[in-house]
Amino acid sequence: MRIRLDPWPVDTHSAQLTLTPFRGNVFDVEGTWRAIAPRPLPSSLRRVLVVDGKPRMEARLLLEDDAQELSVAGFGAYAVGAVDLCPHGTRQARFHGVEARRLLAHSGDLRLSAEELIPKNPQTGRLIYDPLRFRGTDVLGAQAAIQKAMLDAERALASALASALPLDEEDPDMSPDTLVLQDGPVRVGEQGRAVLGYIKSLHTDYLGADRNPLLRDLKCGERTPILRFTVGDTGEGASAGGGQASGREQRFTWFVRLAEAEFYQHPLAGVMRLEMHAPEDVDFVPRAVRDIADLSGTLLCRLGSVPHKDGRAPQNLVPTAALEQEMGRRLGNAELVTRRIRAHLAGQRARA
Repeated sequence: MRIRLDPWPVDTHSAQLTLTPFRGNVFDVEGTWRAIAPRPLPSSLRRVLVVDGKPRMEARLLLEDDAQELSVAGFGAYAVGAVDLCPHGTRQARFHGVEARRLLAHSGDLRLSAEELIPKNPQTGRLIYDPLRFRGTDVLGAQAAIQKAMLDAERALASALASALPLDEEDPDMSPDTLVLQDGPVRVGEQGRAVLGYIKSLHTDYLGADRNPLLRDLKCGERTPILRFTVGDTGEGASAGGGQASGREQRFTWFVRLAEAEFYQHPLAGVMRLEMHAPEDVDFVPRAVRDIADLSGTLLCRLGSVPHKDGRAPQNLVPTAALEQEMGRRLGNAELVTRRIRAHLAGQRARA
């Protein structure tokens, strides 16, 4: 028996590697199962934007209506934004569109207006929580509603920034001049845009025991061939001929190595999974998707972090870490916000 280390710190949200088997079908779309070398970044690629979001619960609440009926709620906030990069290094990176929003997520049929926390010291600014209704009575409902609002804002920002990327076989081949790297899987509503989702942890095994050895053998920048799967596929109900059920989200995916694994780490340390939307035609891979896959290793190796600066290296990209810090600054100090909330509620009671 050999013991190997998961490189991510134990206080992170999850491990870097778990590999639960994917229950559905995964299809080859790019030929022989072999390592594919990275290619240089094309001159046509002029902008790369790294998009991410940061949610935060600030207080769990119970609301009481005039009939003394209770419902669950919560004060929360999120920030979204991007880092705007020149892939050829001809200008400095800069933040783009980083904004924070505060929400009063609530259940029930209450008609609420925005809740405004006015500070005693004008220099600390006002906190305005816009109402956001969610269904159900789960105590975690407010947190889920804020998370969904953040993901919707991320999706809207990514779609607005990315170049068009037609997924129809009749459309001419075109390489995007603006590529968006989105932390996490691609999402509904981003089809037809040059959005590349990067999944930092390997929680799902899409390959199986016979193909996983290629991940161990990948050199820095190399990738696997492109594969195809259907979101939510359980291996049942596939159409005749191996196609996917109509109406489900189709995805392309491949794996890239960003850094060599240390001898004491598990052999998949330094490997990242990438994801893009796929057309419904199972036999067609747009040329632009192949181009993005070819350059992905070169680009991500440049953006990958290093262990002495980031515990989630190399998958937590350097621009992502910088963006997380900026979003945290926009959200404000969590402890001070909690004090403001308590003071606000105490003031309401004093005025009652």
